[in-house]
Amino acid sequence: MIDLNADLGEGFGVWKLGDDEALLDVVTSANVACGFHAGDPLTIRRTCAAAVSRGVAVGAQVSYRDLPGFGRRDMDVPPEELRAEILYQLAAVDGIARACGGRVSYVKPHGALYNRIVHDPVQAEALLAAVSDYPAPAPLPVLTLPSSVVHDLAPRYGIPAVAEFFADRTYTPAGTLTSRREAGAVLHDSAEVAARAVRMAADGTVTATDGTELAMRARSICVHGDTPGAVALARAVRDALAGAGLTVGPFA
Repeated sequence: MIDLNADLGEGFGVWKLGDDEALLDVVTSANVACGFHAGDPLTIRRTCAAAVSRGVAVGAQVSYRDLPGFGRRDMDVPPEELRAEILYQLAAVDGIARACGGRVSYVKPHGALYNRIVHDPVQAEALLAAVSDYPAPAPLPVLTLPSSVVHDLAPRYGIPAVAEFFADRTYTPAGTLTSRREAGAVLHDSAEVAARAVRMAADGTVTATDGTELAMRARSICVHGDTPGAVALARAVRDALAGAGLTVGPFA
């Protein structure tokens, strides 16, 4: 079983980003923006309702409070404040998801926060503490890179850490995501993206930017909803996974 997720609900007011409806017909998990990097109450409600109607798992995509920078600017937020802000976002999206007949079943950090917790144990613990504070029926899993310190810290909080692979992003030799500031960090060729996804899912490997072969095992594959051609990319990935004999379904 391999999950296919995408970042959704990233519009704000009259500004729209991506084709959420089309992506929800392809993916098995939806990372719903919580309002701190994108999203607003109506967008969150529409996204949750559409996901629930299709049987797509709803995840809370928590972020630094950074609407102007789309959550992609690194920020030094005090741990206590970050913990409270993550709890706030999680509670908001889960409340809306429940009103739509579903619930949040996992948490995925967004942008700069996602990359920061890979190597920063203080910020990672703030995230984990916030997730553990939330009274869910069962501990909510957190999506993160296979190389993230979250895997070491999560057991202290009784939280499952789930490894994630980005089909449309390149990797450094250290197993981290290549900075978006570098050329070629985001991939757009559907055949290449699909082949990378199948190779990771079937063989547990990915080629880094310097040609290094990295061991990488993940239970969920991401295709960014704001990447141009995201729907075609997601469909190519799902079709390729199924064609390789892999079952595509939500991890949570």
